[in-house]
Amino acid sequence: MTKTVVITNFFRFYNLIWKLALPFLKRNKRLRQGFEKRISSSHLSLADLWIQAASAGEAYLAVAVLLELKPKTPLNVLITTTTAQGMDILKSELTPGRVSQSIDLTIDWFPFDMPDLAGAAVRAVNPGVMVLLETELWPGLLFSLKKKNAKILMINARMSQKSFGRYLRTRCLWKHLAPDLIMAISDQDRNRFQMIFETSKIKTMSNIKFDSIDADFYFSPPGPDKIQNILPSPLPLSILASVRRQEEKQAFLMLKKMFSLFPNQVAAVFPRHMNRLEAWKKMLSFLDLKVYLRSELYSPVTTPGIILWDVFGELKTACEFASVVFVGGSLKPLGGQNVIEPAGRGAVTITGPYCEDFAWAAEEMIKKGLLIQKKTWKAIAETMAETLLNPVNREDQKALVQSCLQSKKGGTRHACDEILKIFDLLN
Repeated sequence: MTKTVVITNFFRFYNLIWKLALPFLKRNKRLRQGFEKRISSSHLSLADLWIQAASAGEAYLAVAVLLELKPKTPLNVLITTTTAQGMDILKSELTPGRVSQSIDLTIDWFPFDMPDLAGAAVRAVNPGVMVLLETELWPGLLFSLKKKNAKILMINARMSQKSFGRYLRTRCLWKHLAPDLIMAISDQDRNRFQMIFETSKIKTMSNIKFDSIDADFYFSPPGPDKIQNILPSPLPLSILASVRRQEEKQAFLMLKKMFSLFPNQVAAVFPRHMNRLEAWKKMLSFLDLKVYLRSELYSPVTTPGIILWDVFGELKTACEFASVVFVGGSLKPLGGQNVIEPAGRGAVTITGPYCEDFAWAAEEMIKKGLLIQKKTWKAIAETMAETLLNPVNREDQKALVQSCLQSKKGGTRHACDEILKIFDLLN
């Protein structure tokens, strides 16, 4: 059997799996919004450049790229996202007048990767260049783009050890779907991608997230409930950021310990996923503390308590006002979350023992004392309380972090240059 037949049969089977899955996906709360557009291409229109930003993290990266991109000639740009959180960020940050006047921008939903749907979407958009952020490897999309001879560029590309093992086992498929250019954020990531995509041109770039330290965009609503109007006064604010489901029990114990050691504080809990809010409400009801929902606050919190943050997209801004931040995804082997943003905004930043997905930033910051790593929830809680007892100067902390990471900035500009270079070659 020829390779062409094998690939064709794979995509027929892959298409069938999607057809069987669609009725169940329609019931999913996270996918319900925009579902009809996810299974159609009729709402899509022609674009020179298509950028896909899966969820919140990738949406912020896409915003950074779009704000930096300055084409010399008119460019139709489509940016799509997979989640409601991503859509909220894109619509909030990419308002008229913020991007170059040479860019005609459309924001829309990303179709499911069912080959029939992906193929119809690619035909409708007919992009000259497709930009994928981080590790968005959708077989149906890549297959359709290859058939249309679109140039495929991955930027800020990274691949964890776990993902690398999975892709390596199936590289007989992926080698037929190789992007034209992959811009990896480290030599290790570059080597991993090279083993999967032997024919791709692979370069390294600085992580765009280094540029976000002093970025001038935040997803924060205007009006009386803006963050500055509801933060505690005069009590200090501590944050448990991006807490994952698997570490919720430990985070709950952290809160109990923190308040026993330093009662006069307000702690903000940011679940990584909004579907965990009800579970958090139930857990927090067992504490002898006032619990506030962020969405119900319109004036400062003046007594000790906990804010359960049920509004998406405000973590970055809240970190500007926090004394200390614990970054979740790190109490269990989940890879960790972005430690740059809270540290770069002046908060003492603490991570658990697992932050390998962000080792590109964490290792150097730990060496220089700009990021604290502790092995247990108890040690983290004690360190957070100690920080509240002996607060650091926020501006000094911010300056130290920015100085440490200054040389690593420039990834956004590099990515934009490569995108425009491809268009120059096409014209």
